[in-house]
Amino acid sequence: MITMKTDIEIAQEKQKDMKNIREIAAKVGLEEEDLEQFGKYVAKINYQTMLKILKSDKPNGKLIFVTAMTASRAGEGKTVTTIGLSQALQKIGKKAMFAIREPSMGPTFGIKGGATGGGQSQVFPMWDIDLHFTGDLHAVTSAHNLLAAMIDNHLTKGNKLTIDPTKVTWPRTMDVNDRALRNIIIGLGGRRMGGDIRNTGFVITAASEIMAILALSADVAELRERLGNILVGYTYEDKAVYAKDLKAVGAMVLILKDAIKPNLVQNFEGVPGFIHAGPFANVAHGNSSIIATKLALKLADYTLTEGGFAADLGFEKFVDIVARQYNTLPSTVVLVVTARALKLHGGIKSLDEAKNVHMEELAKGFTNVEKHLDNMLNIFNIPPVVAINRFPFDSDEEIDWIKNKCEELGAEAAVSEVFMKGGEGGLELAEAVLKAIEKGSGDVRFAYEFSDPIKVKIEKIAKKVYGAKEVEYSPQALQDIAYIEKLGFTDLPLCMAKTQLSITDKVGTMGAPTDWTLNVDEVRLYTGARFIVPVCGSMFLIPGLPPVPAAERMDFTDDGEIIGLN
Repeated sequence: MITMKTDIEIAQEKQKDMKNIREIAAKVGLEEEDLEQFGKYVAKINYQTMLKILKSDKPNGKLIFVTAMTASRAGEGKTVTTIGLSQALQKIGKKAMFAIREPSMGPTFGIKGGATGGGQSQVFPMWDIDLHFTGDLHAVTSAHNLLAAMIDNHLTKGNKLTIDPTKVTWPRTMDVNDRALRNIIIGLGGRRMGGDIRNTGFVITAASEIMAILALSADVAELRERLGNILVGYTYEDKAVYAKDLKAVGAMVLILKDAIKPNLVQNFEGVPGFIHAGPFANVAHGNSSIIATKLALKLADYTLTEGGFAADLGFEKFVDIVARQYNTLPSTVVLVVTARALKLHGGIKSLDEAKNVHMEELAKGFTNVEKHLDNMLNIFNIPPVVAINRFPFDSDEEIDWIKNKCEELGAEAAVSEVFMKGGEGGLELAEAVLKAIEKGSGDVRFAYEFSDPIKVKIEKIAKKVYGAKEVEYSPQALQDIAYIEKLGFTDLPLCMAKTQLSITDKVGTMGAPTDWTLNVDEVRLYTGARFIVPVCGSMFLIPGLPPVPAAERMDFTDDGEIIGLN
């Protein structure tokens, strides 16, 4: 039996080969004065340098978007594919960069154990990136909680805005999975000691609207405007109250002044990339910062970016929310699939059993991939490439079947072995991606128009992207929609909040069913992020820990060695 080294063991061995971040920056024309270094291997880009590059007339490179089939319990390998593909492109002489999200410490200590790729395709240094990194998530947390504190201070100190304490919509946040904080009572101890007693709760930092705002702001001016437009609650007369009404915006911008600068890192083969901002994709829009993406497009010929969860979430939101507002349209989309996940979608229950050959279940589960490909080809008009993330236990029969099936549907398909082999294992995939880009597809299309009524937008996504037969709205959702229309925000895009574990809104519904109903329970308004959030099913904005948290295996030894991470 072959014993695999852990990701952190591999990363620790690679450290001797890693370059000073100044050398990595030089590959894309950045000099020492353009950087603000955080140790030897990480740097932020100077804000003035960032603006200069973004405003330059240098043409953009090609954007490659990496997404996946609907998530299984095992994970399909989007980040490892993104990193490995960037290494493969470099190997064949292409100037490439990547732009991916910052990991949240909630999942790091919960289920995932880290989020920087794996095996021979990792971002370095994973231990810094997975933990505190450059402090961006802490800055988001602080800016969010400052606003929360100013709201409660305003309530206690006269309430000149006549805010109704029962209609405050702004929660608190922290970057930890803690289900006990989802719903809490604050203000205990009397008015002098605790303030006004009211119900509130916490969301995880990755679900904070400020995280989405950071990711969607192209500069400080837009950051300030979006922060000011955050809806924090309503008055007794039911009038909207915004962050700017509380005079909180200047201090929030100050806290975020460094967080808006993208973080430059490298992977194991010296490809430069940005890791910046980290909104979740099941409750937010699930993509790294627009600054990082646009900057990479100016600095490299090929930029890879990755959306959270499956193509019905991160990819749809990138195209419909981000790409058309900032002209960052993908030239191709890489859909990561695994034979094991197909078998789980096809009815196999056990992860171990899914390692064995089950051709009937493999074919049945392929309906999920077929739906995602159909969306890419016929809704969004973006040429797809299927990356078959191969594991050692996969059979040639399974891999050949998947490849042939994809090609029958009009999609390029290639085997990826970047986990085991690094860039060398992604050469076939890199060639397929370049072929898809060269072939092109004409104009990118969208699932809906901003001008569509809210319910029409919801139903277009539900029926076209998810494959639902119909949509049902709760009385609360209908009331929410009516109020959003009254406030005049009907032209905003949608950021659908639903489970990542199914293309439907029902956890455990596998494949790609068609005769089902999407249930919209409520509809939230994020005026700072500038999107409308239909909530489909029970969605938690702060996750809980699993029965055996990843934190249990982590430690920092007396000899200064990190163990158990990732």
